[in-house]
Amino acid sequence: MSGHSKWATIKHRKGAADKARGKLFAKLIRQVEVAAREGGGDLDSNATLRTMYQKARDNSVPLDTIERAIKRGTGELEGVSYEQVTYEGYAPGGVAMFVDVLTDNRNRTGSEIRSLFTRAGGSLAEPGAVAWQFERKGVVVVPAVASEPDAAEPDEDELMLVALEAGAEDIEREGDSWRVITEPADTMAVRDAIEAAGIAVKAADLTYAPQNLIELTDASSAKQVMAVLDALDDHDDVQGVYANFDISESLLETIAN
Repeated sequence: MSGHSKWATIKHRKGAADKARGKLFAKLIRQVEVAAREGGGDLDSNATLRTMYQKARDNSVPLDTIERAIKRGTGELEGVSYEQVTYEGYAPGGVAMFVDVLTDNRNRTGSEIRSLFTRAGGSLAEPGAVAWQFERKGVVVVPAVASEPDAAEPDEDELMLVALEAGAEDIEREGDSWRVITEPADTMAVRDAIEAAGIAVKAADLTYAPQNLIELTDASSAKQVMAVLDALDDHDDVQGVYANFDISESLLETIAN
C-alpha cells in the first residue's frame, strides 16, 4: 500500500477528512457529473459512472443530489462544463505526484496548482514526466475484522476465491482492511460478487497505483512530502492526489500527532 493511501486512511480515522463535508460532497458530485457526460447516464453501460455513483452513496451523498448531477452530465439539466486535467510534479526527496483535476477554468487551476507545489516545497513537472510511473486501477476495500464483537471474522480464503473468480488481480492487507485490486472496468463487478457472497464491502473507487515506491524514513522529509500532499488535496478542483512513496505506520502516526 502506497504512502498516500496510508496517509488518507489515518486522516480519515482522526476525522480530518470530514472537517469540510460540503467540500467532499462537491468533489463527489462533480465526479458523477463528468462520468455521466463522458459515458452516458446509464449505470449498467457506464462502468465509471456506476463506480462514482456508488462512491457518492458510500459517502452519504443524497440520492436526489446524485441524480441531478447525472442529469447535468447528460444535458437534461443545465450545469457547468468541467474539464478533466492531470498535473504532474515532485515533492521533496524526488517523490513523484500525479494530480487528477476537474475544472471549469484550466488556466486558473493550472496557475493555482503550480503555486501550491512551489509554496509547499515541491515543483510542477512537464506532462509525461510522472504519469508513466502510475497505472489506473480499481480498488474494493473490504473489512478484515468482524464488525460486531461476537461476529465471525471475514474469511480471507473465501474473499480471495470470490474476488479472483470475478476478475480481481490481487488482494493486499491494509491494517484492518483488505484492498482488492482490479482493472478499472471490473471494479463494480468485483464489488457485486463480493457482496453477493455475503462479505461486507467498505468502499470501491478508481485510483492511480504507483509501480515503484520510494521509502520515507526521516520525519522531516516525510513532513515535507505530506505538506505538498495536503496542500494539493485541499484544493476544490483536485479529485485525487497519488504519490509513489511508502512510509511506516508508526512514522505516519508520529507526523499526524
